[in-house]
Amino acid sequence: MALRKHQSQTYITRPSSPEQPHIKKPAKQIKKILTKGERILFIGVLSIVTILALMVIQSQTAVRATTTDISRIETQIDQTSKENTDLSIQVSELSTYERIWKKAEELGLKLNEQNVKVVPGQ
Repeated sequence: MALRKHQSQTYITRPSSPEQPHIKKPAKQIKKILTKGERILFIGVLSIVTILALMVIQSQTAVRATTTDISRIETQIDQTSKENTDLSIQVSELSTYERIWKKAEELGLKLNEQNVKVVPGQ
């Protein structure tokens, strides 16, 4: 019977890899969102986008300045053309034959056909 007791006893077996309480578990490694290469690429792309945005802003500023200059020059052209129109009207009024004849008489000039000389054409 003693043998039977021995055979009926069950043994508790330990797991194959025993836990060691004296060894601290390493802290959970926090997985980085971006790797070093991805960060470099991200910074590079961000730099390129920033540079392109600045170039667009600069070109828009240049376009706006040019547009302002064009409008200012157009106003000057309009004013000059109005002045030219006024002056051409004055010239046409002042260069009538009657007015020229009156001025010539006031200055003492007389019409003498013997003093007229014909110059051959060019």
